[in-house]
Amino acid sequence: MANKNDQKPLPSTLYDEEYFLTACEGYEEFIESEGEHLSRRLNDAFKMAEVEAGMRVLDVGCGRGEILRHCLKLGIEAYGIDYAQVAVRMSQDVINAELSEMGKDLHNAKAGVCLSDAKKLPFPDNYFDRILMFDVVEHLHPWELHEAMLDIKRVMKDDGMFIIHTAPNRWYDVYAYPVVRMIRTMMGQGDKYPKDPRAITPVNQDVHVNEQDLLSMHRTLNAAGFKGQVWLDSPPQNRNENAIMAGLRYIAFDLPPFRWFFEREVFAVARKAS
Repeated sequence: MANKNDQKPLPSTLYDEEYFLTACEGYEEFIESEGEHLSRRLNDAFKMAEVEAGMRVLDVGCGRGEILRHCLKLGIEAYGIDYAQVAVRMSQDVINAELSEMGKDLHNAKAGVCLSDAKKLPFPDNYFDRILMFDVVEHLHPWELHEAMLDIKRVMKDDGMFIIHTAPNRWYDVYAYPVVRMIRTMMGQGDKYPKDPRAITPVNQDVHVNEQDLLSMHRTLNAAGFKGQVWLDSPPQNRNENAIMAGLRYIAFDLPPFRWFFEREVFAVARKAS
């Protein structure tokens, strides 16, 4: 694992309001609903947490704050941290909007957000039932992710759960994307598939420093003292294509080992190792 001197943390200024409203996944749903509705990806990840009333939830890297608003609507005590000042402001605005709809003020709410580094969480030991880390892993260098997971383990209850979503699946970018690009180029759609898949969302070239695959996510969790399940998934592929393309898509997304390379998202649910 590279050390701190080799891999400096990304500056928080890379994550400005434009990033959260034009590039960060789920921005379209956020803009349309003012944070009231979750995107498909966030909703799928949140369901894995199996959150129930009475639990205390931490959203690490809370971004725009829609997860916090969703928890408030469910009557769940929820807190968020982010190291980007603009994210803290946006999250607080979303919390305030939900509290206003509920007829409550901030002093009566079991919710909050603060400016903090994920590697040094400002909470006591064994405090949270559920800890969420959605679309954050890929922004932390390996040493940062390891330190963050160690502190997550510290603030998580012994029977708590740690839920992760990260994208893209590194194996997709390295092995599957060149095949996809070649086929799409042969079909006359090459202009939509740049050589570097990160260039599809150009800002990712600057902020993605630690993309994961099925095995690396397992290793990272184990190294931090977690055990759990890691799996792959993809956005719905609702395309009207000919039988040949439909058959190729079935092979790529439904049959191992091909799906290990073509699925684009990595999910994990973990607990403290005994």
